[in-house]
Amino acid sequence: MRIRIVDAFADRPFTGNPAGVLLLDSSTGFPDDDWLQRVAAEVNLSETAYAHPLPPGGDADWALRWFTPAAEVDLCGHATLATAHVLRSTGHASGALRFATRSGILGALAHEDGSLTLDFPTSSLTPVPVPDGLASALGAEPVAVHDTSERVGDLLVELADEPAVRALTPDHAALAGLSRRGIIVTAAAQDPGRGYDFVSRGFFPGVGIDEDPVTGSAHTALAPFWSARLGRAELTGLQASARTGLVHTSLRGDRTLLTGRAVTVIDGELLSAP
Repeated sequence: MRIRIVDAFADRPFTGNPAGVLLLDSSTGFPDDDWLQRVAAEVNLSETAYAHPLPPGGDADWALRWFTPAAEVDLCGHATLATAHVLRSTGHASGALRFATRSGILGALAHEDGSLTLDFPTSSLTPVPVPDGLASALGAEPVAVHDTSERVGDLLVELADEPAVRALTPDHAALAGLSRRGIIVTAAAQDPGRGYDFVSRGFFPGVGIDEDPVTGSAHTALAPFWSARLGRAELTGLQASARTGLVHTSLRGDRTLLTGRAVTVIDGELLSAP
């Protein structure tokens, strides 16, 4: 069985967010959940994606699931981008793709310039009080906090400015119990002339990821948050992790388009069959 490591939301190796991708045989569907979780733990990246083709004529072309080293998740942007990249680069698919997932049907469209656009549901945003312990766990005072709905399960935390986001050295253990999935911290770009409109960082210690390099699904909440403030539907976000990555967002009502690039960095063989 082939296994690939793909850097997503990246235009060169060793940047963006790496994901494991396994394309499975259509006759078997998904293997046992325990095996999927063990492989994800072995790969030990923020997400490992598993996909198998579906019969023609249905609502989707491929079934897709995502696992962190510790748990299955409902939605993942970078591993979906990585899967679409593998399907396109290996000749398994071209043009538009539809994935059946725990978050409904997700689309992916490959462009001639090599970029890919994901079609994801827009997250709702609900203002909430600052949870007890959040400021001390982050080491910074929030300006505002929003819940990002059950599907995403993050708290979106606005800080005063970009330097405050970049300087964070949070207490990951203290953050783990403060949201259903993780904490997304954001601020407006200090200098929009540098090619991005807002910055973010993502912390997910509750699902085994202290800091995620580039979190595509979080941008389904970041897009409406910043579009409302900046008055534009088309924006670019920089996730200011050590690896960094750009996510171009386009708000389309209840759908958010996420565009980025991907690079395969490892192509190998998984010797432990399910």
